Amino acid sequence: MSTVKCLVWDLDDTLWDGVVLEGDDPVPVSAAVETLTALDKRGILHAVASRGEHEVAAAHLRRHGLDDLFTVVEVGWGAKSAAVRRIAETLGIGLDTLAFVDNDPVERAEVAAALPTVRCYPAEQAGRLPDLGEFQPEFVTAESRQRRTMYRVEAERRSAEEDHTGPATDFLASLDLVLTLRPATPDDLARAHELTVRTHQLNTTGWTADMAELRRLCASGDHEVLVASLTDRFGPYGTIGLAISEIGATESVLKLLLMSCRVTSRGVGAVLLDHLVRRALAAGRRPRAEFVPTSVNRIMLVTLRFAGFDVVDRSGDRLLLELRNEPSAQTGHVRVVTPGF
Repeated sequence: MSTVKCLVWDLDDTLWDGVVLEGDDPVPVSAAVETLTALDKRGILHAVASRGEHEVAAAHLRRHGLDDLFTVVEVGWGAKSAAVRRIAETLGIGLDTLAFVDNDPVERAEVAAALPTVRCYPAEQAGRLPDLGEFQPEFVTAESRQRRTMYRVEAERRSAEEDHTGPATDFLASLDLVLTLRPATPDDLARAHELTVRTHQLNTTGWTADMAELRRLCASGDHEVLVASLTDRFGPYGTIGLAISEIGATESVLKLLLMSCRVTSRGVGAVLLDHLVRRALAAGRRPRAEFVPTSVNRIMLVTLRFAGFDVVDRSGDRLLLELRNEPSAQTGHVRVVTPGF
């Protein structure tokens, strides 16, 4: 069972006892507030899918100091399953990583029927949700505790992008993107492992490296483990990339390259690959890369081919690619910095 990434709340008679539009002035249920806070510290997001008037509900959340805890607020009169689906699309996460809590069994049944992978819970269980296994991530990192803030920053980026009227390339240039690439430290390993578990589409081999394996590779003299983080004028994206290379006397083999899907539209993957190629060439090593196809990662093979890599060997599903052409000069919209080298 996948860990819940976002808990979607009904409001009336769930988060608080009473109905705001009927003139009640309900106080949030203390157990529900404790759940909100506990899950937020674990990096689990909160959203609202509730019936009513949006401004009235939002004002009541603000009045009780809870508005900042919710990343998406969907309040209206349509089907709650539609609201839950919109929340998943807004956050860019799978429906199987959402959970829904509501006091009304009919509403829960409607969501369960329309979205069978969304887990549904009655309101009386809200205070006990943090004890359930699906609400306990394997690792809680400093970055995961900032997840809500980063999603809010991402909402600002999306709004700015929607308001932009010129070419998309001009918007990318206006972001002042800075990609930081550095050797992984022990503090990075939990996030690195999380990336291998959670990133599927932008992953060259699908390798899920556990913590012990990552520690071994970091300490190994013939491997290099690098993490990539990204910032722009709006704020941080966090750690969004991981590269693991096997370093030989004459060649550098990229065993794993992955990027968070959150930065797909920023063109960062090609920039990171270009930098890894240039590092290998500067050290006098021939750049190579492994690729293992999955049902969703073909885009990474395309990225390798566009970067000048050709297939030189096949072993079962595993392809070995080698750089055939010197990389062309890069001007681009992303500045790369490399502290620690």
